[in-house]
Amino acid sequence: MKRLTIGMLAHVDSGKTTLSEAMLYRAGAVRKLGRVDHGDAFLDTEEQERERGITIFAKQAVLDWKGCRFALLDTPGHVDFSAETERAVQVMDYAVLVIGGADGVQGHTETLWKLLERHRVPTFLFINKMDQPDTDRDKLLAQLRARLSDGCADFSGPWEDVLEQAALCDEELMERYLETGTLDDADLSALVVERKLFPCLFGAALKVEGVDALLDALDRFALEPDWPEEFAARVFKISRDERGERLTWMKISGGVLKVRDGVRGPDWEEKATQLRLYSGAKFAPLDQAPAGTVCAVTGLSRTWAGQGLGAG
Repeated sequence: MKRLTIGMLAHVDSGKTTLSEAMLYRAGAVRKLGRVDHGDAFLDTEEQERERGITIFAKQAVLDWKGCRFALLDTPGHVDFSAETERAVQVMDYAVLVIGGADGVQGHTETLWKLLERHRVPTFLFINKMDQPDTDRDKLLAQLRARLSDGCADFSGPWEDVLEQAALCDEELMERYLETGTLDDADLSALVVERKLFPCLFGAALKVEGVDALLDALDRFALEPDWPEEFAARVFKISRDERGERLTWMKISGGVLKVRDGVRGPDWEEKATQLRLYSGAKFAPLDQAPAGTVCAVTGLSRTWAGQGLGAG
């Protein structure tokens, strides 16, 4: 099964957590749709978040869709908590940038775009709330191309238009497209990885419209990295559970981490006493975490956010 870490980013009130909820629902990871405004969203696990209706801490949820296992990282959209988002970006394989259809590209949207650009994170865009009045798909697409990238392409439109837009992103592909009249999925996936092409999908997360198309696009055009055999990991968060136990959140980016394995820092070595695969507020214990897994590890007292472990 292909494993990918997908970051969910947005300007506040664009519907990012609602989209994450809808993705989990369509994948069968949750049985009912929670709502941010009702205080029962699956990923709003902290009391402050439920009361304020915003995401404050980066959260993980796991879903399976066709041939993929996605670890969703839902990040804060409010600028006051942007440091939490910046730490999470370090471990993302791909990102979904959510934009409100009525509001379009906001100032913080451009800040997030530059953050993803700096870390070279391939990005899909979901233009949300298209059921609201005063939303114009053509105008929004023109705005995305003007303020973010010429490589923004409407993947919910006619496939011939998608191929034509993709061909414009690369001279070699343009020549082949003019000769053959087509491109294959591998061509488009490579453009996405290189951040030359940015698939755009339109929908309304609260009504679960366009959500399947987004999941299908991630399954079809997002490539799993080639993981090295040597153990490597990147720490992106330190927290504590309800019992006060210290949790080191990390993305395994090479090899395998097993329970009771020794983890080395610059001048220390400690054992990973437990590996936890979180989804919302709940977790399942793991015997081992292969490359591509995002997990929380107990037993480590000297780790810090941003730290690379092993070959990482």
